[in-house]
Amino acid sequence: MPNSIRRASVRGTFYPDSCRKVKEQIAEFNQVFKHYNIKKETRSIQARAVLVPHAGYVYSGFTANFAYRFLDALKPKRVIVIGPSHHFYFKGVSGSFYEAFETPCGTITVDSPYLFALAQKFHIGFQEKAHENEHSTEVQLPFIKHYFPHTPVIELIYGKIHAQKLAHIIVALLQNPDNSVIISSDLSHFYPLEKANQLDNICLSAVSTLDNKLLYHGCEACGLLGIDAMILASKELKLQSKLLDYRTSAETYGNKKSVVGYLSAMFY
Repeated sequence: MPNSIRRASVRGTFYPDSCRKVKEQIAEFNQVFKHYNIKKETRSIQARAVLVPHAGYVYSGFTANFAYRFLDALKPKRVIVIGPSHHFYFKGVSGSFYEAFETPCGTITVDSPYLFALAQKFHIGFQEKAHENEHSTEVQLPFIKHYFPHTPVIELIYGKIHAQKLAHIIVALLQNPDNSVIISSDLSHFYPLEKANQLDNICLSAVSTLDNKLLYHGCEACGLLGIDAMILASKELKLQSKLLDYRTSAETYGNKKSVVGYLSAMFY
């Protein structure tokens, strides 16, 4: 069994090391968000699930925060974070069998009874090496702690798996009105800006139209399976999707010769 607390592994690199700095950065994101001209009918949407990026906050934090603002309206009783394994190869889905997650602003409780029930139903195992350094899910935790300070969380990391199997889990999660789901994925990596925009627009179109087949015609998201599964689940549950924010690392880093793309969207 793992240690009782999953220690933060990218604290101080992907996001600030201190609680004060995390809060300051989120406050900066929200200050910019206030000036966005968002239609009243859009602002009133209560998202059941969101798609968010997972790079360093200086690059993709605003884009991720954009989605959390809509997830915040639902006030979920449980949050499930789903992301790809970047550093460890395995088959299937691995669950966060810890007691809590460490964040700069304190720990987040893992909903162990719910995870055990979910694991039994869907044969979810535990691959500790998939969790201990995985940033795709960890970078979401300070946002979750900020917007849902007392809400328990479950982390699901997927390796090699068919999108439809992952979609079955997402459908079951969203059939429970207490749950909100966070799908973590960045888009294309290290292309010149114009090429990145072309590839990323395929991803954006696929999410916007809920066309999972389109994903496989040029979308190079690192969490492609998660996006595919979320689209499949949305179609089964008759959810709608809405794009929220898209940008690349060129906007903060300035280098247009090699960029990474970031998208946030909501499903409602």
